Amino acid sequence: MMQEINKENLLKTLSRVEDPDFKKDLVSLKMIDDIEVEPGKISFTVVLTTMACPLKDKIKQDCVEAIKQDWGNDYNINISFDSRITSNRKEAKDMLPNVKNIIAVASGKGGVGKSTIAVNLAISMAKTGAKVGLIDADIYGPSIPLMMGLKGKRPKVQKIEDKHYILPIEQYGVKCLSIGFLIDEKQAVVWRGPMVSSALKQFVTDCIWGDLDYLILDLPPGTGDIHLTLVQTIPVTGAVIVTTPQEVAIADARKAIGMFQMPNINVPIIGIAENMSYFTPAELPDKKYYLFGKDGGRKTAEEYEVPFLGQIPIEEKLCEAGDQGKPSVLYGNEIVRKSFINLAANAERFIAIRNASLSATKAVEINQ
Repeated sequence: MMQEINKENLLKTLSRVEDPDFKKDLVSLKMIDDIEVEPGKISFTVVLTTMACPLKDKIKQDCVEAIKQDWGNDYNINISFDSRITSNRKEAKDMLPNVKNIIAVASGKGGVGKSTIAVNLAISMAKTGAKVGLIDADIYGPSIPLMMGLKGKRPKVQKIEDKHYILPIEQYGVKCLSIGFLIDEKQAVVWRGPMVSSALKQFVTDCIWGDLDYLILDLPPGTGDIHLTLVQTIPVTGAVIVTTPQEVAIADARKAIGMFQMPNINVPIIGIAENMSYFTPAELPDKKYYLFGKDGGRKTAEEYEVPFLGQIPIEEKLCEAGDQGKPSVLYGNEIVRKSFINLAANAERFIAIRNASLSATKAVEINQ
């Protein structure tokens, strides 16, 4: 007589199902929750690292096949999904202890759409239910206020135990902070390096961010003071490198990758995002015109053996939408919206893999 199924032996069955990313079984990864076993019915929840996981259909299929193999075809199997965003930060004494993941968005040169990627990445993550913050770390050329539709806004200040803290401004589900909120838009920031570094530190230490799953930092182009201040001040989970397909941008993207991979910095590369990849006319939705070359970002990812997060096409009204504070992931055409959503899903996926496979993040010490 076949043994009666219960929670215990159902878990034994599911312990044979492997997560395709982590290469470990779902039970040891503590991804199975809310098990209910009734006559003729089995239900449970698979807890993913992101609801945008591209492999959840395969995980579901593998679970069903394992159950049928062990317990036959007489059960109605109901599998639901939930998400639990991971963090590899271990030390609560670190700055921003309530922030699970700190992601730097960087590029080797200007003009590749780094801020566009940062803004739409943050909003895409927030759309999945994640708690997201966005710091405009480009002190000399802040663009977040304009791109997020917050031009002219000023943050509030809260006093706690005789110290004043900045409250980030929330827009599109994302908490935002920029030097552009604190100065007149026509005012040039003529500061030396130490002043810029001090301002960035204040964005971290003197701001009430609360609980966040992801804090996105939109860095200035290049490899300079702000980048070093960042990795010395806070434990960066990883970096997203933004480039366009042409070689002049790729050459500088290699420098940005090289900086983060320096032995005394050693910040993991979450992946490469390729912007302005191709142009698709509205009247020819199946046609792609590669105006700046083809697959430069993908080939660079292969060269450095880092993930390729995706391609963002050129949209005719992309600049106009950014200037109006209407990010493309919300207001762009369907092709562009899907591209940003897929890019964010890949970023969340590889952040989770990074957290599961690499050592804990901590601020680095750099001897200058």
